[in-house]
Amino acid sequence: MSQTKFNVRKVAVLGAGVMGAQIAAHLVNAKVPTILFDLPAKEGDKNGIALKAIDGLKKLKPSPLAGSDVVAHIQPANYDDHLHLLKDCDLVIEAIAERMDWKVDLYHKVAPHLGEHTIFATNTSGLSINKLAEGCPDSVRPRFCGVHFFNPPRYMHLVEIIPCVTSDAHILDNLERFLVSSLGKGVVRAKDTPNFVANRIGVFSMLATIANAAKYGIRFDVVDDLTGPRLGRPKSATFRTADVVGLDTFAHVVKTMQDTLPQDPWHSLFATPDWMQQLIANGALGSKTRAGIYKKDGKRMLVLDPAKGEYVGSGEKGDDAVKDILKIADPAEKFQKLRDSEHPQAQFLWACFRDVFHYISFHLGDIANCARDVDFAIRWGFGWSAGPFETWQSAGWQQVAKWLKEDIAAGKSLAKAELPAWVLEGDRAGVHFADGSYNAADKKLVGRSTLDVYQRQLAPAKVLGEKSELLGETVFENEGVRAFTTGDDVLVVSFKSKAHAIGPAVLDGLNTALDIAEDRFKGLVIWQTEEPFSVGADLQSMMPAFMMGDWDAIDAMIGRFQSTALRLRYSQVPTVAATQGYVFGGGCEFAMHCDKTVAALESYVGLVEVGVGLLPGGGGCKEFALRASQESKGDLLAALKDYFMNIATAKVATSGVEAQELGFFRKGDPVVFNAYELLYVAKKQALALAESGYRPPLKVKGFPVAGRSGAASIKGQLVNMLEGNFISQHDFFIASQIADVMTGGDLEAGTLVNEQWILELERKAFMALLKNSKTQDRIANMLTTGKPLRN
Repeated sequence: MSQTKFNVRKVAVLGAGVMGAQIAAHLVNAKVPTILFDLPAKEGDKNGIALKAIDGLKKLKPSPLAGSDVVAHIQPANYDDHLHLLKDCDLVIEAIAERMDWKVDLYHKVAPHLGEHTIFATNTSGLSINKLAEGCPDSVRPRFCGVHFFNPPRYMHLVEIIPCVTSDAHILDNLERFLVSSLGKGVVRAKDTPNFVANRIGVFSMLATIANAAKYGIRFDVVDDLTGPRLGRPKSATFRTADVVGLDTFAHVVKTMQDTLPQDPWHSLFATPDWMQQLIANGALGSKTRAGIYKKDGKRMLVLDPAKGEYVGSGEKGDDAVKDILKIADPAEKFQKLRDSEHPQAQFLWACFRDVFHYISFHLGDIANCARDVDFAIRWGFGWSAGPFETWQSAGWQQVAKWLKEDIAAGKSLAKAELPAWVLEGDRAGVHFADGSYNAADKKLVGRSTLDVYQRQLAPAKVLGEKSELLGETVFENEGVRAFTTGDDVLVVSFKSKAHAIGPAVLDGLNTALDIAEDRFKGLVIWQTEEPFSVGADLQSMMPAFMMGDWDAIDAMIGRFQSTALRLRYSQVPTVAATQGYVFGGGCEFAMHCDKTVAALESYVGLVEVGVGLLPGGGGCKEFALRASQESKGDLLAALKDYFMNIATAKVATSGVEAQELGFFRKGDPVVFNAYELLYVAKKQALALAESGYRPPLKVKGFPVAGRSGAASIKGQLVNMLEGNFISQHDFFIASQIADVMTGGDLEAGTLVNEQWILELERKAFMALLKNSKTQDRIANMLTTGKPLRN
């Protein structure tokens, strides 16, 4: 018998604070109507607190909202007037302040109003789920659990589900399905221990870093230089992360550990340092108060010197010798060098790793169901590129374990706790293997979840040590692309170039793949094995011809680019672009020419060529001119102007939804919230088109352009921008060229042209700009610094 489907028609979020409001925002991003509750306001509109929170969402950066109108689907409510609305909600998430007594009070108030099948979940970041469950009536307890989102909820992949002893397994599975597929989350099932998995280990890692920084006398800004991207961690590293999280919030999580983990061998570490307590007392809580561990003084950035108790100039970096060690590719050699070095910064880094390895091995059995959950929790919740167990295993499990044992015996570790026996047993090579990851409580390997929703993830996130063979069977490969099939009549093309830039080898490979698809397959999907989708044309590959002044070769390459885009449009099989991450320039043009785009929510899309002094040369100008004519309803210039501004100002859509609003992608194409489901959905779309009797669109015989008068009107606005110093002289020149191309060149308004006409104009303008010295300066600056030059 098949189970009944779990439909989430409506959700309520209790508590309109930072997390509650942003969870509500992400729910409406996913088209789930949401009611946001808070206390009744003492004056004015009783929904005032919720209304203010909803209004605040529009001002946040990065935006928690994926589109301009989704916020309208959050309904403000208050506990006095609207509890009756809860009966129609399939899921209710409590997200009020971290006070057990306040939460339990609220549970008594809302429980009588919940629907009989409503799942009731708390977003607590560390309180006991079983204790909270005791505050619910017996009828609600089977439907109660923890659901811990990470901040900011739209962007952080991790959600922890924490069952209580009474949670119904069926309810937990339904909740996981919804979180994974509808909200796009990576779910880890955690045990009900203080701070669960990610915060327990992530906050421990920060505390150990703070303690070791004090021990070895390392400045806070140097710590951040060494513990950020150099270790495969976010730019905010350690102390900046504390500022971003909020020093008061950080101190609260530490207090939870202090109060609830008296038996932990590292208990003495669970204390907010004196200097941090002083900052909190002074109201310097981090980013939200514009002062914390760091603060800005005019244009100068300052950092706290805890010894002096005052701010000093920030910006000191780690020592070059230590940074050279961190560049070593072989993890075993890198750790050996860090441990052997006498440099205090190297000793500090080794100590930070050692203390985290010691802690996770000691606690694996009591806080997590297996080592994979620990690594995913830290990767998805704290943004590390590799989890702590993966890092240890990659450096040689036995060797690192031996070093830990020696350091513990020598009293160097932050706690005297012995390494657990399982770490050293036999010839253990790690915790992650082809058949599963180690569960220390049951002393066995645990495989991946068999929940049906994971069948949609054709290329799921992997941990080091799992089987990671190439997906599918290779049908064709050159140095630019790999084309493969998984046996379902769809040919999938992945680019092999750096950042999936499009150069000659990618163009050749894509054309060959189109030949093969037309011959043997039902459809073609462009999908990358990791983001970005593509940063656009490979300028580096043009450099030899550019240096030699071989303009004909570059002109031919632009022609090839355009003809490849047209092939994607007029191929004999349906073509689908599966986008995530940056979809820039030529990557955007290819996606615009496919029959369908399946966009991951986090797709950042734009025709950004003006940043390097160029205009879109692969069909972007042509495509927008064509779309404007098809949408114009009698006023071609009005339809064209927004599209022109998209290109002239290098406007970037900050979500797959916004990419449709701005016209880069078609309205109604799927936006997928879980990027791991992207390939599955894209292939289904290609097959659906094929099965419905696909024929390529007929070539457009002629469409009207805005002509000379349209270009003149646009240039009139540009003159105002130039005179107001909003754009430079060169920006004005590039934008004028874009206007000429998009309006069809030197023609009367309303003249009919075909696609090739605009493509020719596009190519000529591209080549003219490429020969311009100011454009050449912009290209050189982008290739050397990675940043746009405004000249």
